[in-house]
Amino acid sequence: MPTVIRCTFCGRDNDPASKFCLDCGKPVVANGARLIPVPNIGGGGVVPDTRVSAKVDARPGGASGVKTPCRYCQTPVDPALPFCPKCGGRVAAEATPAKSTAVCGSCMNPVTPGADVFCARCGARVAGAPEPPPTPAMGTAVFSARAAVSGPKISILDSTGQTVKSVTMESSESTIGRADGELRFPDDVYMSPVHAQLSFRDGQLFLRDLGSRNGTWLYATEPYKLQDGDSILVGSQIIRFRRLGYPGPNPPEADATRRLGSATPSADVAVLQQLRADGSARDSCHLSPARSVVVGRAEGDWLFPYDQTMSGRHAEIRSEDLEFIVLDLGSRNGVAVAVRGERPVKAGQKILLGDQTLRVESL
Repeated sequence: MPTVIRCTFCGRDNDPASKFCLDCGKPVVANGARLIPVPNIGGGGVVPDTRVSAKVDARPGGASGVKTPCRYCQTPVDPALPFCPKCGGRVAAEATPAKSTAVCGSCMNPVTPGADVFCARCGARVAGAPEPPPTPAMGTAVFSARAAVSGPKISILDSTGQTVKSVTMESSESTIGRADGELRFPDDVYMSPVHAQLSFRDGQLFLRDLGSRNGTWLYATEPYKLQDGDSILVGSQIIRFRRLGYPGPNPPEADATRRLGSATPSADVAVLQQLRADGSARDSCHLSPARSVVVGRAEGDWLFPYDQTMSGRHAEIRSEDLEFIVLDLGSRNGVAVAVRGERPVKAGQKILLGDQTLRVESL
């Protein structure tokens, strides 16, 4: 039974001796084609391909039967066919686009300048085709021990919150101060000569105050439970939290006379004290169980209308099960807590030392 080779790209049946499809020009070698039997209907011979006949006859001039040599391999081919069955080159007169007058410099296949970047036959770049944009030259960077350090990165911020300078911790411990340490601020009169220390251990950054006069402040990024003796910074006000404990029962009077007084609240268990620069208390706000206090410049229970650095509703000291939690109410300048002992610092958290605001960018 005779066979034909069917093109796996366009489905065209080709002669078994063909290496390229007559319709699409794709290779039809054995590893890329399927051999299919063609039944012999009504006697011997190969069944005529009516699709090819109709396609050839539809061309101008029809199938003349006159064959001309292929311009590439000199194989005689019908000029009505689009591709040479041996080498796959274009042989039809209309195969070359009307606007193209150029040929590939490698295989002489007709190409369209300005439209074809690569030759469809051999894959060579067409002369005059637009070049791809140049790849930026990365080059080899000069090794720097300082650049190779992968410790925590810290930014120094200005009064508007913009980064002025960025530094990287080069060792596991860094001291900050006005006169001594790895990070110095010699012009900051509010910073102690040796002010605070940053330590990096097991992927965690820790902050410790080194007995500075004005303290080291860590801005809260989440609700913070106040401990006895804690100091918080709200706007420009330093407020100290003190526990009072529960008062004992009053002994009965000798003459059985009752004392007058406010019945609500019945007891105060803690107090907030506004501190002056010398550490003395100026004003206070008492806290009782189940009572929350809002601190602000214009709204709340404890107001500071003269403090322009405080937001209208700045912070809340909330009572929860005899504990008191401080929360930032979305203020512009935030709420900071004075560091006592060693405190962990998270990426994105801000630190206040003297008149300098630092922000931990990464760990």
